[in-house]
Amino acid sequence: QVQLVESGGGLVQPGGSLRLSCAASGFSLSRYAMSWYRQAPGKEREWVATITSTGGGTNYADSVKGRFTISRDNAKNTVYLQMNSAKPEDTAVYYCKASTAFRTYWGQGTQVTVSS
Repeated sequence: QVQLVESGGGLVQPGGSLRLSCAASGFSLSRYAMSWYRQAPGKEREWVATITSTGGGTNYADSVKGRFTISRDNAKNTVYLQMNSAKPEDTAVYYCKASTAFRTYWGQGTQVTVSS
């Protein structure tokens, strides 16, 4: 069964750090570009970051640039999102996405709450 499972979400204080993981099962991530998205209450889902299939290229939304880092370990079939200097406006459900030109898979999401 093809599945993406996010983990690592939770409550973090402003200025704190959190690392999200996205583990794939039923397929290999190695051929897929991987992205993180997030959706805050009452807002549309927005793109956060993308990493190429080889890990050689990354892109970030302006709102997280310099604070978040996307990485991948194809041997572990897992992608990560390191969140540093967290802000209350980072509060959202975070989703990972695996994509090629022909196929897209989404995870179910993990909640991140930034609050004191």
